[in-house]
Amino acid sequence: MPEETSQQSATKRGTPAANTKPAPLGKRTLIWAQRLWRPAGTVIAVALALLVTWHVIYGRHGISVWQQKRAEDRALQQEIRNLQEENAQMRQQIQRLQSDPEAIEREAREKLHYAKPGDVIVVSSPAPPQPPGK
Repeated sequence: MPEETSQQSATKRGTPAANTKPAPLGKRTLIWAQRLWRPAGTVIAVALALLVTWHVIYGRHGISVWQQKRAEDRALQQEIRNLQEENAQMRQQIQRLQSDPEAIEREAREKLHYAKPGDVIVVSSPAPPQPPGK
């Protein structure tokens, strides 16, 4: 009786006993598939996890793209602040030109080269270019 139990348990584990016939091909294939299922499943799961990780980091909407967009956003926000400051300065200049006669006169003299009667205008020529190597 103990020998029968060991043969039955050996057959159940997939290893034939010394006195038994080999299992049919279908059963051996099933036993082989059951043995390989866990390692194969583990390999597939790890491969899928690595693929998902790669996609999260380097994919179309991944972390690296997100960081680039974030840096671009910071640069654009800075540019917006600079343009808003410039816009505020230009509004102040417009208000001065609309209300301050001295500001109007200063702009006319500087930009339009106007002069009051009796003013002497001195024009200086730019320095001649230096030849290269000296």
